[in-house]
Amino acid sequence: MAIKTGICSYGMSGKLFHAPFIEAHPGFELAAIVERHRHDSAERYPQARLYRSVEEMAADKDLQLIVVNTPTHLHYQQGKMVLEAGKHLVIEKPFTTTVAEAEDLAALAEKKGLFLSVYQNRRY
Repeated sequence: MAIKTGICSYGMSGKLFHAPFIEAHPGFELAAIVERHRHDSAERYPQARLYRSVEEMAADKDLQLIVVNTPTHLHYQQGKMVLEAGKHLVIEKPFTTTVAEAEDLAALAEKKGLFLSVYQNRRY
């Protein structure tokens, strides 16, 4: 059974790095996308539910994994919300803006028995 996955933004990283690879991998199902104002994802990914906020998507009981690919200053807040909603979490780099925030998210994921990873798409 495929992992029902949502992405928090359908900007450049959502369009180029996340949605196409989630869609192509048989172990994952692109089930939800957040677009605050537009409907750009609907034509390419009609099976994915369109949400207008990360809060709304995090409340989706069917989702198992959420990718936080929003601006860095939102990573901690949104990552914590995802974990508290009982979802596995992938966060784009940079992970958080402080070490304390990173440690807090790691501890929360461990406490809840959830997977937490930082997305790194290139190495130099």
